[in-house]
Amino acid sequence: MISHRFGKLNSGAYDLFGLDQATIRLGFEYGINDWLSAGFGRSSYQKTYDGFLKAKVLRQSSGNKNMPLSLTYFVSMDLFSLKWQDTERKNYFTSRMTYVHQLLLARKFNDNLSLQFTPTFIHKNLVAATDDDNDTFAVGLGGRIKLTRRTSLNAEYFYLLPGSTADNFVNPLSLGFDIETGGHVFQLHFTNAQPMFERGLITETRGKWTNGDIYFGFNISRVFTLKKPAEFRE
Repeated sequence: MISHRFGKLNSGAYDLFGLDQATIRLGFEYGINDWLSAGFGRSSYQKTYDGFLKAKVLRQSSGNKNMPLSLTYFVSMDLFSLKWQDTERKNYFTSRMTYVHQLLLARKFNDNLSLQFTPTFIHKNLVAATDDDNDTFAVGLGGRIKLTRRTSLNAEYFYLLPGSTADNFVNPLSLGFDIETGGHVFQLHFTNAQPMFERGLITETRGKWTNGDIYFGFNISRVFTLKKPAEFRE
């Protein structure tokens, strides 16, 4: 997946309304089997590397084995590789790391509406100030409304529990529009968060929708099949 987030739309014509301040992320994900996948990526935001695992615990189904929702466990680690600002102090490699745990509880209500609830725990080995908490708890809510067979409207919001982050960070809200073209999926969205990985997105969002701090972005994803599915083999 190739992801772009431009700068703030209210940055003015000098920065071409954010185009001069773009950040990018290049990511790869591999489906190991029908319940486990793994991925990694690299973002220009703080020169961050991230890796993750997703494990399907429950799958929504009806009939004899009725299951009203699906449950997926998501775990990730990211590492920022910016040079240390204070080279005089003792800096540890492990201070660059952050760990994320999420439970993705989702339900498809019909062919057009799906919702997801996401309890989240984030641990940073290093925080900016001594009075900041290393641990952050948040809850996310996402939704998808199908407009046609190939297009949909999407929204995602994370609520940070009080005291989890410094006062200058806010809750991220994203609104998007997806277009499926067969092999590719194009995702266009507006958001108040520029980072494209969990630690940055959930705990380091500074933009406020009410102030016009809105970032335009897009994702382009492509599926490649390395092994022919059994049903298509001769």
